[in-house]
Amino acid sequence: MSIPTTIRTAATRTLAAVAAIAALGSLAACGSGSGADGSSSGKIEVVASINQWGSVARDLGGDHVDVTAIMTKTNVEAHDYEPTAQDVAKIGSAKVAVVNGADYDAWATKAVASTKATLVDAAEAGGVKQGGNPHVWFSAKVRSAAADAITKAYQQADPAHKDDYAELNKDWHAKEDKLESKIEDASAKTKGLPYAATESVAWYLADDLGMTDATPKGYKQASANESEPTPGDITEFRKALTGGGIDLLVLNTQEENSTTTQIVSAAKEGNVPTVELTEQMPSQYDDLLDWMDALVADFASAAK
Repeated sequence: MSIPTTIRTAATRTLAAVAAIAALGSLAACGSGSGADGSSSGKIEVVASINQWGSVARDLGGDHVDVTAIMTKTNVEAHDYEPTAQDVAKIGSAKVAVVNGADYDAWATKAVASTKATLVDAAEAGGVKQGGNPHVWFSAKVRSAAADAITKAYQQADPAHKDDYAELNKDWHAKEDKLESKIEDASAKTKGLPYAATESVAWYLADDLGMTDATPKGYKQASANESEPTPGDITEFRKALTGGGIDLLVLNTQEENSTTTQIVSAAKEGNVPTVELTEQMPSQYDDLLDWMDALVADFASAAK
């Protein structure tokens, strides 16, 4: 789980969440004047907490949906995000809301609870419970389960176009199947490959590729607990990289700091290739599956 770089007090986050939810309740009480499908344009109004799930929601809804993703930038920490008044308004008018779940975007889940929107929780759909690794968009299993849950929500909200949503779902799964075939092909090079990560962001993708997580235990536990690794943890990580026990390093460039600088330096010293990625979908991609496809290629290329 990622380590926040911006420290906010619990009181600040709590007050922000309370204010946002209170505003949302007021908005819901007033009503938006939308049609039965949740939109004055005749389309289903959909809101997604993060852009990668927003892209899936668009693919599965086609011309029948109007999708807004709240978080769209790689310089924002999702765990600590505080919804704005504009975000609140979007959530309040949505007919379907797609959240990541697994406590990654609790602010969104809480806000949706104050509305009549149908909630799709991607992690829950894929069987990932609270406390599990929340970066579930990297998981083939969760992507497929979440896509089916979104389609079901659309069909319930707009039964007149049920067949259209079924066809869009079929098209999406065909593309996901191609991605999974690419993952299987890449695993010929990556299966069993010991890797380490500055954060467990891409753990699901590495697991799908058959890789072995060799991140030193102390560092990994500190990361999972959102605490700073000790000097001993960092030293152990550096020795593993320079000593030949790790064949690939995964770096989340969205959370670079003095510690990751030391780790990357050790990887270079040990001639360990590095795969760089971000937690949020980069701006050069507007489709989750295209982003995953590029990352699979990066992993395969970096594998020794």
